[in-house]
Amino acid sequence: LKSVITNVENTLFGMGNPLLDISAVVDKDFLDKFGLKPNDQILAEDKHKALFDEIVKKSNVEYHAGGSTQNSVKIAQWMIQKPHKVATFFGCIGSDHFGEILKKKAEEAHVDAHYYEQNVVPTGTCAACITGDNRSLVANLAAANCYKKEKHLDLDSNWELAKKARVYYIAGFFLTVSPESILKVAKHASDNNKIFCMNLSAPFISQFFKQPLMEIMPYVDILFGNETEAATFAKELGFETDDIGEIAKKTQTLPKANTKRQRVVVFTQGKDDTVATVGRATMFPVLDIDQNDIVDTNGAGDAFVGGFLSALVQEQVLEECIRAGHYAANIIIRRVGCTFPEKPDFH
Repeated sequence: LKSVITNVENTLFGMGNPLLDISAVVDKDFLDKFGLKPNDQILAEDKHKALFDEIVKKSNVEYHAGGSTQNSVKIAQWMIQKPHKVATFFGCIGSDHFGEILKKKAEEAHVDAHYYEQNVVPTGTCAACITGDNRSLVANLAAANCYKKEKHLDLDSNWELAKKARVYYIAGFFLTVSPESILKVAKHASDNNKIFCMNLSAPFISQFFKQPLMEIMPYVDILFGNETEAATFAKELGFETDDIGEIAKKTQTLPKANTKRQRVVVFTQGKDDTVATVGRATMFPVLDIDQNDIVDTNGAGDAFVGGFLSALVQEQVLEECIRAGHYAANIIIRRVGCTFPEKPDFH
């Protein structure tokens, strides 16, 4: 495998919302009380303030370093193992205890995290409300929302680090924070024939942040999403089909800046086959898992992307990238939060 030669530091670049996940098993009454759907991702509003106070008092509460993009680059690093610091990560945190935890966790995961630190707003958190194998995520972005292109990404030392990468990944969630930072990275990738990957991330991104999403779309080489996000995206773009293969094909043919690379669209569907555009829309079955082994599906999507990216930076073919993604997701759903065992067992 040529992977050994091509794996160098900072090959993979991620930028997003660094959040501390506060995760607990809750009941339906808890979801109803705060008007939550069992399986969703939303941004916290005033009415959710009490939710954060209540969830930390749950007997089974756990704290994990989170944030969608940060999860994915960590998992990519975990899949690769050595060398360390294959992945770079940028995002904004507060100068506080939660921020210190995120720094420590990034270091333990051997990710080269360069946070923009400010002391006005506290580090962001995400409440993961687990019921059965569903998870409802409520993100209080706080500091994550304060990322500033001119204060961080544009600094010479940071931009030099960003330019070292060959593969870029930013979750759609970051569109609510700094679309101008995403555009700078996406254009750089496109102009230099590098690979820029993005994620639809949540239905609300396509619904309420469609304009910045579509501004970035011409630069997207690989687009990820799940079945719900794909359906919402199709509806917003007036695709007039609910066939996921058709949606993938139509998404693939949206205008593209760098014509040297055909866009690849990858939609996961939980326990159902993953759909990817390999010339045409092709189905890839996921690994079988006993329902009883599923502990927590939070992070499954992030893990899929992380596994996929680990193979992508090693210049593997699409089928291999998907296989690596399925492996990582299969491991993550057996554990609470986006956490992983010491070493992968992937061949």
